[in-house]
Amino acid sequence: MYSDVWAEWHAEHERRRSAPHGFLAVTGLHWLSGSPQRFEDVPGEWSSSPGGVTVTLRDGEDLTLGDRPLGVGAHDLGKVDEDGITAAFGDAIVEIARRGEGIIVRPRHPENQLRLAYEGTPTFPPSEQWLIPARFVPLAAARSVSLTTVVDGLLEPDLAVGRVEFSIDDAALSLTVFPGAAPGSLTTLFTDATSGVTTYPASRRLHLPAPAADGTLTIDFNRATNLPCAYTPFATCALAPPENRLPVAITAGEKTPPTSAH
Repeated sequence: MYSDVWAEWHAEHERRRSAPHGFLAVTGLHWLSGSPQRFEDVPGEWSSSPGGVTVTLRDGEDLTLGDRPLGVGAHDLGKVDEDGITAAFGDAIVEIARRGEGIIVRPRHPENQLRLAYEGTPTFPPSEQWLIPARFVPLAAARSVSLTTVVDGLLEPDLAVGRVEFSIDDAALSLTVFPGAAPGSLTTLFTDATSGVTTYPASRRLHLPAPAADGTLTIDFNRATNLPCAYTPFATCALAPPENRLPVAITAGEKTPPTSAH
């Protein structure tokens, strides 16, 4: 049954969200500067420069980068991109990544109270009425866009590759889409008439399958999920572009978490 397949998918999504080093484990969002700084939830003294990121460790502090332990002293971690790098300490990890023109240090502790207290996200009942036939219309050339984020003044670059066109209750609609994680797949961000009412106001995310050769695909709005920023103030989520604000109510997918961060 469709509902069983959906339930299995959503349970796996919840497992990833509440994993020991998932977003519910994040304890801080620290922006680096040229001046060395210390933070309560991660070892070391951190700074950034055009040449990259530097961390200096004292006696009793340690980090492991990949399989390389970092001991006492200064360590040049090099330049980092959007995907960033990860170092481990104890049972925690720290993510070091670029966001816009800045560099963030974002620790993730399995014992974070937000993660330990998490009891799941409510959803609309899954319904096959929200399996919507659509068609992918590619752009002649992919277009660079700068998406606004939940962080004031921070923009996130992405690559719009086209739009998916569909209709709901005889209303012709479309969503700008971006490359997905799997080859050929797509992803999008959207708001709708439920946003800020029963669903997270900023945006929800939806992953789409690779279109068929003729461009057809099925949008499964039951798989609309919350962004990390719905749960933690330590996220830098990109938000839906203006054209992805749907005028209809998508009563499918995840609802606002019980303890929304925004």
